[in-house]
Amino acid sequence: MNKDIPIDLVPAGSAAAPRDALSRPLRDLRISVIDRCNFRCPYCMPEDQYAQDYEFLSKEARLRFEEIERLARAFVRLGVRKLRLTGGEPLLRRDLPRLVEQLARIPGIEDIAMTTNGVLLPKFAKELRDAGLHRLTVSLDTLDAETFRTLSGGRGEVADVLAGIAAAERAGFAKIKLNCVVMRGVNDAQVLDLIEHFRGSGHIVRFIEYMDVGTVNQWRGDMVVPSAELIARIGARWPLESLQPNYRGEVAERYRLKDGGGEIGFISSVSQPFCGDCSRARLSADGKLYTCLFARLGYDLREPLRAGAGDEELAVLIARRWAQRTDRYSEQRAELRARGEQKHVEMFAVGG
Repeated sequence: MNKDIPIDLVPAGSAAAPRDALSRPLRDLRISVIDRCNFRCPYCMPEDQYAQDYEFLSKEARLRFEEIERLARAFVRLGVRKLRLTGGEPLLRRDLPRLVEQLARIPGIEDIAMTTNGVLLPKFAKELRDAGLHRLTVSLDTLDAETFRTLSGGRGEVADVLAGIAAAERAGFAKIKLNCVVMRGVNDAQVLDLIEHFRGSGHIVRFIEYMDVGTVNQWRGDMVVPSAELIARIGARWPLESLQPNYRGEVAERYRLKDGGGEIGFISSVSQPFCGDCSRARLSADGKLYTCLFARLGYDLREPLRAGAGDEELAVLIARRWAQRTDRYSEQRAELRARGEQKHVEMFAVGG
């Protein structure tokens, strides 16, 4: 990409869109709207590290909705077509439906999704749908009440998440994605229960290999349950049939239950890395651009934004940073961990 020419709105797949050092395009932007969460899941924000007195970002440090919109417009100028709102827990951000409405008005945006733990959906699902949110992903690691309390750090009840899913259904959200992080000896014996519960609902249960995101989750490789093992377990109960990806770069490997019970997915970042097709950028709540979920450092966009940078200048800054991107941590995990390079941005700061 010529760094000196003006950047206009580019169509998806256009040669004018920036590509990184490994020729990967920029197509998806995940926006963390807040770093706070009402859960303390051990693989993301463990209670012993983030207790009641932990100091999260101040209101002034977080991007304002108007700033998020301006940066989203700059990303769209570079080819981004999909936005995902994340956290922390995004529904803790006051007036979030207003941001959704602002983002939905941006020309070129084809899809706006949100990842949530679901407990606040009874209050906000209809507002979000009316504002223009297209899709929902709900984190749900187990249906077992006791295990759920453990995995939420003692701050959540599975019944509240199920009530949130029901509220989302009433609001018109179909094919909700239900994300389950699978950990050996913790909840791996309960994956069949999740499929049984949601069979025939139209929703998609997705099983995610436990990842070494951040620095505080005490990740151990022996707690990872490879997707191939889960596929064999599930297939022994319900025969499975592989499905083609919906689009290039889709992170989940798709299957359907042959008896017509629905679709399930597997996200295999540890055993089957998919770095080669990754087109996702992440924007933290304090305005830093991260080019990988496992990045160590972010690129500050808040400072130039608040210093008066114009739309063209912001787009050029983003394009230049993307052009330098070489991230492929999941493909290099063993090598990097052996060298002691294990410090990453925490997951709650940039979403999953």
